[in-house]
Amino acid sequence: MEATKNMGRILMGLILGVILSPLAVLAWFQFGKVPVAVADPPLPQEQLITSVPLNARIHRELVTNVPLQVDENNLISGAQVYRDQCASCHGYHGKPSSFGAHMFPDAPPLWEVHHHGDETMVGVSDDPPGETYWKVANGIRLTGMPSYKTVLTDTQMWQVSLLLANADKPLPPAAVAILRGEQPQAPAAAPIPPTKPHKTAPKAQ
Repeated sequence: MEATKNMGRILMGLILGVILSPLAVLAWFQFGKVPVAVADPPLPQEQLITSVPLNARIHRELVTNVPLQVDENNLISGAQVYRDQCASCHGYHGKPSSFGAHMFPDAPPLWEVHHHGDETMVGVSDDPPGETYWKVANGIRLTGMPSYKTVLTDTQMWQVSLLLANADKPLPPAAVAILRGEQPQAPAAAPIPPTKPHKTAPKAQ
């Protein structure tokens, strides 16, 4: 009899837990207690929860056959793409972004040296080009990293990915000048106003 009562209490506790847990989470959301501001501390295990599925997805869809060569032309073109699309968040060569570190998660400075064990890296030069290409093409949700699939051509996405994979190696001087902001983006040409249809004078009667 006592065992039956204990089993009933356990079952009731489970039912209440199933009912009350979603209500508690809903109340947590409703009363504005969720850390949604950049300055708020991260949720417990937030980085693990977000990084594991992201890395698994990238690994599953990783392109290992890079279609472009690492040559001067592609590195310079990649620098132009980086200057126009990436530098505002990830910084220029020798000049960090003014706001990239104040994002959550922060936009990694892609031209700063960091150490991984005994190896010295620059930005994401320790990542294969295909991983960077995936991030450029698809973006990453809730990070501020956009998808460039409909903004850049496939060639441009590979060019900037190859550039970042070789950020720890000597680059062509023209590419470095672009990455330092010494060669600004050419201004867009002014639009040509539409021509007005020519009105012919009325014929004399």
